[in-house]
Amino acid sequence: MARAPRLAVAGELHHLLQRGHNRQSVFVDERDRSVYLALLHDAAVQHGVAIHAYALLDAEVHLLATPARADSFSRVMQSLGRRYVAAFNRRHGRSGTLWAGRFLAGVIDGETLGLDATVYVESLPVAKGMAAAPGEWPWSSAAHHLGRRRDPLVSGHPSYWALGNTPFERELAHALRLQEGLSTELSRRFEKMPGRALGPPGFAARLEEQTGLRLQPRPRGRPAHQGGRH
Repeated sequence: MARAPRLAVAGELHHLLQRGHNRQSVFVDERDRSVYLALLHDAAVQHGVAIHAYALLDAEVHLLATPARADSFSRVMQSLGRRYVAAFNRRHGRSGTLWAGRFLAGVIDGETLGLDATVYVESLPVAKGMAAAPGEWPWSSAAHHLGRRRDPLVSGHPSYWALGNTPFERELAHALRLQEGLSTELSRRFEKMPGRALGPPGFAARLEEQTGLRLQPRPRGRPAHQGGRH
């Protein structure tokens, strides 16, 4: 059976998720994470992907990114699949697969949910019990957005730039947003969104028309009867 086409729309914000095979760790230590980020940076530049936010967990990678072309994500992940897995296996004396199949991707309306998506991704280390606060986890984009370090991987999303006219204003506003967090309902929507479209009414319909992919659930049961009896 042919695989369903992956959801990827040029110029739109996406949430990408990679998981380790059988939920195994894909990073053993800081060196592994450093190698992954360096390879991700190289591949993103080469294939036209802007990385806006990220979080490296033990067995998962979450990215917020915008592709220049519909195939940009696939090319980036293929490059990582070859180079990072080879480096990881060589360093740790193992062989075989590392990732759980294909990466997952969903499209987000960046204008209305771009900042919320960033808060969701950067808060994951706290939700997983890996850090006390988003800015304390060194393997995410939070420290960059808070002005604590310069991360060459991160390309500011328009929703972040809209937080203020100066770096200080943006960093302070982002710190407040991270402190506020997201509602439980919105967090659950982001958790369930890989492979889907998330945005205001009409967003998914517009993408369906643009891509030809089905992004909205169809009503169950038989269609309602139209017209009267003849």
